[in-house]
Amino acid sequence: MRVTAHELAPWVAMAADAVSRKYPVAIVLSLEQAEDLGLPRDLTPAFHGSYDWHSAVHGHWCLARALSQQPGAEWAGRARERLARSLTREHLARELAFVERRPGFERPYGLAWLLQLAAELRSLEEPQASEWSEALIPLEDLAAKRLLAWAEKLPWAVRSGEHGQSAFAFGLALDWARDAERPAYRERLALQCARLYRADTSAPVDYEPSAHDFLSPTLGEADLLRRVLPRDAFTNWIYNFLPDARDERLARWLEPVAPPDRHDGKFAHLDGLNLSRAWMMQGIVSALPEGHELYSLLERGASRHAAAGLTGARGDDWMGTHWLASFAMYLLTGRGLD
Repeated sequence: MRVTAHELAPWVAMAADAVSRKYPVAIVLSLEQAEDLGLPRDLTPAFHGSYDWHSAVHGHWCLARALSQQPGAEWAGRARERLARSLTREHLARELAFVERRPGFERPYGLAWLLQLAAELRSLEEPQASEWSEALIPLEDLAAKRLLAWAEKLPWAVRSGEHGQSAFAFGLALDWARDAERPAYRERLALQCARLYRADTSAPVDYEPSAHDFLSPTLGEADLLRRVLPRDAFTNWIYNFLPDARDERLARWLEPVAPPDRHDGKFAHLDGLNLSRAWMMQGIVSALPEGHELYSLLERGASRHAAAGLTGARGDDWMGTHWLASFAMYLLTGRGLD
């Protein structure tokens, strides 16, 4: 999916500003000694902007993704400069040392986005991209190892609408494994996805959304399994998973949402929910035959959610601008459909 440089410009500007901004910042640390405490720009020098670590990671992904789509854009120089400033060997070595000492750090959300960044850098046709990619490999390998080990230990899926959701993270990891040409990894992870989700039926759409969601547990699960199951098997599975297309519960569930207060970080999540719902519905539609009863319904739902999400994400409050550019970029460039 190709988009114009003009369409990407506001999101590049938003991400470039975010990854460079030192404050306000949030950091969660488990301290074993006083020396473990420090400022994010010292502890994690590559990924210290954008309020928190995972937002900094996918903010850099956003810039790399934009460059891959429109390398000749007017804003491309600024995106390159931000990436080059962060993704040095020294900075990424310190990131690795920090993450190695914290086994549960940013699992699964931040680790999954780190894999997306690695995949984007590997495919980026830029003079410095191979250097950035090689410097990231040790952290990439650690993230992949930890996500797979976690998947193989999970007794149940994590059905959160926030960072802990397992389905969204596994979808990102599966796409990374495909692009990184790691079929054995992808096969092992896909096996766990089927174990955790394939038996699900009758999704409780009445319980969505939750007021702090930026991911839909139901759509996230379906968007994951369309990556895992053969097309016919997925079509049969979703028939038993989602309500009938004529069910009024489905129509209500597919309404875009509006944050009651975009200055509140948790309520700002709802703009992201519209964006992620849009790309998840697009992903599901891509795996259904055109005549399927859900095809047109989800296609229209994706369009309406995309419009609402892209409008809502164009705010000026830090609670949204530090992360929503990445969600807009993911949707506009069809990353989940690659």
